[in-house]
Amino acid sequence: MQKTLFRRVRTAVDRVGLLANLRADFAASLVVFLIAVPLSVGIAVASGVPVELGLVTGIVGGLLTGLLPGSSMQVSGPAAGLTVLVYEAVREYGLSALGALVLTAGLLQMAMGLLKLGRWFRAISVAVVQGMLAGIGVVLIAGQLYALADADAPAGALEKLGGLVTLLTDTLASADSLAAVAVGVGTVAVLVLWPRWQWGARLVPAPLAAVALATTAVGLLQLPVDRVQVRGLFDAIQPPWSGDFARLTEFGVLGTVLAFALIASAETLFSAAAVDRLHDGPRTDYNKELIAQGAGNTVCGVLGALPMTAVIVRSSANVYAGARTKASRVLHGVWLLVFATLLPWVLELIPVAALAGVLVHAGWKLLPGRELGPLWRDHRGEVAVLVTTTVAIVVTNLFEGVVVGLLLAIVKAAWETSHVHIETTTMRDGRVRARVLGNANFLRLPRLLDELDALHRAGREVELDLTGLRHMDRAVHTALSGWAERYGSLRDGDTNGKGNGNGDGEATGRVVAV
Repeated sequence: MQKTLFRRVRTAVDRVGLLANLRADFAASLVVFLIAVPLSVGIAVASGVPVELGLVTGIVGGLLTGLLPGSSMQVSGPAAGLTVLVYEAVREYGLSALGALVLTAGLLQMAMGLLKLGRWFRAISVAVVQGMLAGIGVVLIAGQLYALADADAPAGALEKLGGLVTLLTDTLASADSLAAVAVGVGTVAVLVLWPRWQWGARLVPAPLAAVALATTAVGLLQLPVDRVQVRGLFDAIQPPWSGDFARLTEFGVLGTVLAFALIASAETLFSAAAVDRLHDGPRTDYNKELIAQGAGNTVCGVLGALPMTAVIVRSSANVYAGARTKASRVLHGVWLLVFATLLPWVLELIPVAALAGVLVHAGWKLLPGRELGPLWRDHRGEVAVLVTTTVAIVVTNLFEGVVVGLLLAIVKAAWETSHVHIETTTMRDGRVRARVLGNANFLRLPRLLDELDALHRAGREVELDLTGLRHMDRAVHTALSGWAERYGSLRDGDTNGKGNGNGDGEATGRVVAV
């Protein structure tokens, strides 16, 4: 009797908890949906694809990725971080090839998750990531300034930046362009000021409020500005064909696929780390999250849609709106599907300049602002990596710029870990003992040899002692042996590296140069 009563009470409690979770997730899903619509549409426009494809990616991110294990609170969809790369891919290979690129990138992400490579993305230098986001922000802002004035943007990032003066003069000479700029600037102003109105911000998300106010103003004032063009959800879907997959043998296409996979994965997992700090629920399983994102991108590729990542704006909004389970992100996908199928005509009312304003604001938030000051005071090497990555992305492209940043970060890490110095002691017989201490690799070799040459030029017998070295690579081993052979004979030992037989590992022995 008591057991039956206990079970009934527990069942009633579980039902109450389930209903409470459902109410919280329902409310949170509406907030995320209202944020996702303008962002998905704006990212699609900036990527040079039909606006419906941005909504398709959001739908897949909710209905499929939202159901899969990995992260409990992250919300996936098209992200501003891939806008520049997608735009360049569509311009170079065509819209029809986008599906094949995204599908292959999704399969690569799934493979990385199955191989349990997710945790390795946590080892990427933060300065490289910040530089990547800053580079994306610069290119995104430069491109959207043209859309802000209803003008056509040049192809490359440098061309966009170089054409800004011409854009300014052309805009000042055109009343229609000035009207579009006023709409875009007004949108940015609402995005900046709206969060300060706490009651309004809780009721309506800032992106939706900004786009809605801009659309209303354009409609009431009958401003001559460009509006979003809509073809219909099913008409916009373009599955890839065999000819599109045949292009995967091209070197440039493979580089784009790799960039899609790596950048989307890095952005997703960095977002996961940030979102995990916002809630007390289950932590993200990085490998499962990679598999979930890969599955989502594979389906997006089949549908010819935009690539997806976990989006920090939607994810943080999901947490702050009180979401408790995965149901919130799945429901947000349901609302996107309903909107895209039943109310697509609403999109045709939205001015392009308003969406450009949303993305200019998003690009600005990608730039490091307050972080630069403390970073410059404490870690100037990190600032060098950040700035170099940003400049490399602007000058070349996203993939090559990130590679340059990673290489510089590796060189910086190798330099900082190779602490080596020489301690000199004058013996009773007049000889100088030069004891090398620390970790010696090829980066410190020029300085090391200069100091030894200076000792030898003083005309004194030098005893080179390597017992204080914890590590010596082959380049140092070869150089020190050569130095001793040039200036004298080997005495009292040799320079042997323990570990791999190639001079790498712990250094022992003593070299005497006369």
